[in-house]
Amino acid sequence: MNITLRQLRYFRALAQELHFGRAADKCAISQPALSVQIRELEDTLNLELFERQPRALRLTLRGEEFAERANVILREMDELEDWATSTRGTTLGRLRLGIIPTIAPYLLPNLISQLTQAHPQIDLHVRETVTPRLIDELMDGQLDAAIVALPLDEPALVETPVFTEEMVLVRPKTEAGAPPVALDELARMRLLLLEEGHCFRDQAMSFCNINPNRPRGGLDGSSLGTLVQMVGAGIGVTLIPDMAIDVETRSAPVCVNRFAGAAPTRSIGVVWRATNPMGPALQDLVPLLQQAAGYED
Repeated sequence: MNITLRQLRYFRALAQELHFGRAADKCAISQPALSVQIRELEDTLNLELFERQPRALRLTLRGEEFAERANVILREMDELEDWATSTRGTTLGRLRLGIIPTIAPYLLPNLISQLTQAHPQIDLHVRETVTPRLIDELMDGQLDAAIVALPLDEPALVETPVFTEEMVLVRPKTEAGAPPVALDELARMRLLLLEEGHCFRDQAMSFCNINPNRPRGGLDGSSLGTLVQMVGAGIGVTLIPDMAIDVETRSAPVCVNRFAGAAPTRSIGVVWRATNPMGPALQDLVPLLQQAAGYED
């Protein structure tokens, strides 16, 4: 039996995406090539790993069992590669970095510049998605580190706080002269939130003491930019982090208000697996993140 690591990686991508096109894009190969590799893997195993239907693809029972074993092998292989890198010193070589959508557009341009200057040979791969998926991909060894809002409270991950930033209230431009509001007033306003799955949504609801199970009359958006444009249209108000102000408010008829009294904040940090031998090198991300965000000492 001759199963290759390439086939395992292609299988993992397809098991996650359950779509040949998206999995092929993720693996940077053509869809026919991916299909051939998956079929060869199934022929080698003499097992059907996927149930193929005209408009759906799902893992079979044997496919789910195989996925668990394949993920263990791939995680160990990724850590073996990381170990080999770490033995050559603390310079970052390949870095697979995850980042949440409420940070990525505002931090990445500066961070990539800082990283490439500090580590000219770096092979950087960036993955933007929501926190739960980043955690899963960290645990599976598909990512080396992730930039997220803390805390995560995941015992298997090292959490390193980098900086703390304030939240601000975005209101329609017609309310530019309105007095600042206190945090406890937000629950009585039509607060626009990100759709479910975003940690920023959960943070905003926590700040405002909103019951997540209570029906809401507001609308949800897929990005902070969408929320700000909705505010500009007079639909409601929203919260955004400090780092998003310049990018998201310059083309919308809105105003930005600081809060009366204590403002809500979020802690931004970098996380990685406690077992990752790249740990010492990943510590280099902390000052680079602070510089990129303008929070350096």
